[in-house]
Amino acid sequence: MSALDLTPPRPHGRAYWAAADCWNLVRRGLTHYRRQPVNILWQLGFPILSVLLYGYVFGSAMRVPGGGDYKDFLMPGMFVMTMAFGFINTATVVVYDAQKGVIDRFRSMPMASSAVVAGRGVTDLLGACAELGIMMATAFAMGWRPDGGWGFVAAVGLLLWLRMSLIWLGVWLGLIVPNPEAAGGLFAVAFPLTMISSVFVAPQLMPDWLGFVAAWNPISATAAAVRDLLGAPGGVGDTWVEQHAQLMAGVWPLVLTAVFLPLAVGRFRKLGK
Repeated sequence: MSALDLTPPRPHGRAYWAAADCWNLVRRGLTHYRRQPVNILWQLGFPILSVLLYGYVFGSAMRVPGGGDYKDFLMPGMFVMTMAFGFINTATVVVYDAQKGVIDRFRSMPMASSAVVAGRGVTDLLGACAELGIMMATAFAMGWRPDGGWGFVAAVGLLLWLRMSLIWLGVWLGLIVPNPEAAGGLFAVAFPLTMISSVFVAPQLMPDWLGFVAAWNPISATAAAVRDLLGAPGGVGDTWVEQHAQLMAGVWPLVLTAVFLPLAVGRFRKLGK
């Protein structure tokens, strides 16, 4: 009979445990969604109300450069706006956990610090997929008919790419603002940023100086790229950034991620010091 092997099992690497910790936090976030149906209804119901409100209220009063149905122009912008506003929900959840001491408990546990940030990001990205699906179904019921094929897949990818980059901004802000009420106040900053963009109106229809600012808004790049990929009307502006919208729709979120992801992780590591 061979001797009993008392050698301890080889431990997994840091990457494995970071992924495992991230998944556990994703499960926690999804469990909260299931146990708080009111929050789910609000988060998923707001996109429906937005599409119906802006589609029917503005639909007969706005014009599109080059002609076309304003609803077809508006819908990609509404998708972008919802993805952009998502960082407010992220900040609110993070600051709520911080105020209740949940994040302090995470810091006291032997878990990867990056998993707290990444877990929040994955959870919110799954929620964004649900929001986007509901919005598109609502728009389809209103008569919106996008081009299909790989262009549609690429458009969805760009929308989620923007949402993911703004998740890190939301996490960072959630670790800075003092309370959930202050996080809710971020809407007062986010709304003007979406209005000064191509979400509702093409930049070429604005005054020159305002149109220039709107064209260089990162939200405008994603809106223009999604319109192009879905075959929506709207035309292409004269500025370089408008003529290279698909390129900038990939670059802007990359820049935002490169800036705010390290800031979010660094802020988490400095808590309590």
